[in-house]
Amino acid sequence: MNLISEKNIYLENKETKGFLADIFYSDTEKKLPLVIFIHGYKGYKDWGAWNLMAEKFAEAGFFFVKFNFSHNGTTVEDPHNFADLEAFGNNNYSKELSDLGFVIDHFIENPRVDREKVILIGHSRGGGISIIKTFEDERINGLITLASVDTLERFPTGEAFENWKREGVYFALNGRTKQEMPHYYQFYEDYEKDIHRFDVERATEMAKAHMLIIHGTHDEAVNAGQAEHLHLLHPNSQLFLIENANHTFGAKEPWAEKKLPEDLNTVAEKCIEFIKEKLK
Repeated sequence: MNLISEKNIYLENKETKGFLADIFYSDTEKKLPLVIFIHGYKGYKDWGAWNLMAEKFAEAGFFFVKFNFSHNGTTVEDPHNFADLEAFGNNNYSKELSDLGFVIDHFIENPRVDREKVILIGHSRGGGISIIKTFEDERINGLITLASVDTLERFPTGEAFENWKREGVYFALNGRTKQEMPHYYQFYEDYEKDIHRFDVERATEMAKAHMLIIHGTHDEAVNAGQAEHLHLLHPNSQLFLIENANHTFGAKEPWAEKKLPEDLNTVAEKCIEFIKEKLK
């Protein structure tokens, strides 16, 4: 079956700004389940092995979408680098949820998509965003988290918080690019203003969708205990721990190999199996 991909589709969200998305699907007359992948903090749609993962989902019979959040620091002209640190500093959870809603609205109208089957896959912080969106949007009937956080309250504390409030910005070093990434205080103000909306625990308990929680036991960024916590909050969910897997399931940037790392391949196969079983 012929695999089709369209890269760097320009989307204009009036609530935020323009950003790019990719689609992958097999050339078939059948309507395909819509799978949307949500990247995490300091992530982007072309990071590491995400393209190979997208191809695997398309080959399995899904209409797979991945996109850059409008304020993730990449630009329409340069989607592979953090070329707009001002945008990165002005990102917040409201903007990410707006962008995700825009992506769902846009691609659910594609004539190749089965609008009765919509699945979100969120990685890391993108998992938390996906959980909230799933609770808010009844069109979503499948939710998969990969190395997800169990809270979005991930801010400096104590003296570091007071410094942030006073100075209006703090910087986090990007270990890979060595860039000092700004976080403006508006990020916390946006969170505090809508704190109940951003309650991942509550959204997990209330979400109606079929839920699969995947985590590596050697995750260096988000402890696997957070996956177990999400599973307790949503008892009908499935929990799948991958022994010795790290936060990105063996992938890194850049990824030069032609096949998925073993752990990420296991992730993709488990996701595909779960969706086919639950959304027959």
